[in-house]
Amino acid sequence: MKLNTIKPAEGSTKAGKRVGRGIGSGLGKTCGRGHKGQKSRSGGFHKVGFEGGQLPIHKRLPKYGFTSQMSDTRAELCLYHLNAMDATDIDLAYLIDKNHVKRGVTKVKVINTGNIEKAVNLKGLHVTKGAQEAIEKAGGKVE
Repeated sequence: MKLNTIKPAEGSTKAGKRVGRGIGSGLGKTCGRGHKGQKSRSGGFHKVGFEGGQLPIHKRLPKYGFTSQMSDTRAELCLYHLNAMDATDIDLAYLIDKNHVKRGVTKVKVINTGNIEKAVNLKGLHVTKGAQEAIEKAGGKVE
C-alpha cells in the first residue's frame, strides 16, 4: 500500500455544493444567502452572543450563580434514608414532622441509591423505577 493510492470508499464522500455557478445549479446569483443584509455580504458577521442590540443574556444574568426557586419546594430521598427511618408507613407529613425534609416542601422523590432491607409503604411520594423495584423486592409497596 502506498499513501498516494489511498482513497475513501466508493460513495462515502460527496462533492461539495458549487454555489454561484448559474441558475441551473439551484444556488446561483445570491448563492443561498438571500437578498441584502449583513449576512449576505462577504465578511458580514456579528460576535457570538449578539442579540441585535438587546442586552445579551450573559450580561443580564448575575455573575455569582443561580439557584432555582423550585429547589425550595422539592426534595430527594435515598433508599438508605428510608432504611434508617423508624416508621413503616411514610408520607410527606411524616417526613416534614421528623425533619427529614424542610418545611414548605411539596414534592419528594425517592431515588435508587443505597439498599433497603425492610418493608416500607410510601404514600403520596414520587419514586423512580429502580427505587420502586427495590422497595417492592423488600416487601414494601408504593401508592
